[in-house]
Amino acid sequence: MLYWALIFLVVALIAGALGFGGIAGASAGIAQILFYIFLALLAISLIMGLLRRSR
Repeated sequence: MLYWALIFLVVALIAGALGFGGIAGASAGIAQILFYIFLALLAISLIMGLLRRSR
């Protein structure tokens, strides 16, 4: 999924440079959603790692 986040970031940057507002907004929106998903997965994995270490 990190691969797709980077792809959408590159598409958003290119579209923003070329002035395609709709495409840039959609790509940036998808990249933002993926960022929050990865952030939640990171938090979950850190919590699970701490819980396993305490046992």
